[in-house]
Amino acid sequence: MSSNSPTIDHACQHKPKDYKRALKPVWCPGCGDYGVVNALYKTMADLNLQREDLAVVSGIGCSSRIPGYVNAYGFNGVHGRALTIATGVKLARPETTVIICGGDGDGLAIGMGHFPHAARRNLNMTYIMMDNRIYGLTKGQMSPTTEHDLRTKTSTKGNIEQPINPVLLALSVGVTFVARTVGTNIKHMSEIFKQAVEHNGFSFVHVLSPCITFRGKGQFDNLESRTHFLEPGEHDVTDFREAHEKTMFGEKLYMGVLYQQKKESFMQRYETIRNDFMQGSRKTVVEVVDEFLP
Repeated sequence: MSSNSPTIDHACQHKPKDYKRALKPVWCPGCGDYGVVNALYKTMADLNLQREDLAVVSGIGCSSRIPGYVNAYGFNGVHGRALTIATGVKLARPETTVIICGGDGDGLAIGMGHFPHAARRNLNMTYIMMDNRIYGLTKGQMSPTTEHDLRTKTSTKGNIEQPINPVLLALSVGVTFVARTVGTNIKHMSEIFKQAVEHNGFSFVHVLSPCITFRGKGQFDNLESRTHFLEPGEHDVTDFREAHEKTMFGEKLYMGVLYQQKKESFMQRYETIRNDFMQGSRKTVVEVVDEFLP
């Protein structure tokens, strides 16, 4: 097993409840994040991940509470810095399965600058972005993904800014695994999460996670009428152009793996360089110093 692979415990088959902490979630009733954390429990159990080799990292926001609800190593960081912290964890302990949980505000506002660099490094980590298109924790301001014209506490006459499409962004910066799912479908989420964790490289999963408190109940009906779950073979995940078309927000919201590229991960490239160096000239410290002395 390579250092990029999930660490699996073959001696004991875990169950979803084994990954739950005693701490109870404090999200609003009906929040889509409940579905996400339960899908994560199922994913971890299906992969039989060792809890001592599992790290869940987050920034700030409603969704960023998840590390506190998972019975594994967890880190709740500062706003927008989840990817940098996760990068440090993965570089220090490559054998660790690293899952990043965050929201649209955390990842696409102050945290936006870290996203393309995580993509280009292609470290073997999974980034789950729960997008409710609102700042829920701070009581309903517009976020980077809030739709044009929507009225919020900070756009009382309607949002005049154009929203960011997180999936299109992921494609454009070179993420090697891009998927979309919805917080109301635990089965579909867990299937996507599993593929994302098993992917060799940086994986991004966009989760449409409704905020019942500040977005109302109507969004559930809207999601149900527009979501289209891709069937096996319906979409070529290696076709960049086709993936680009399916990232767009139109009459249909395509759910599933939209793009996947096989590419060396950061640690694989690092190990190649390291091995080449170790197998080359092995000079002593004195010999190396002597070369630089006059």
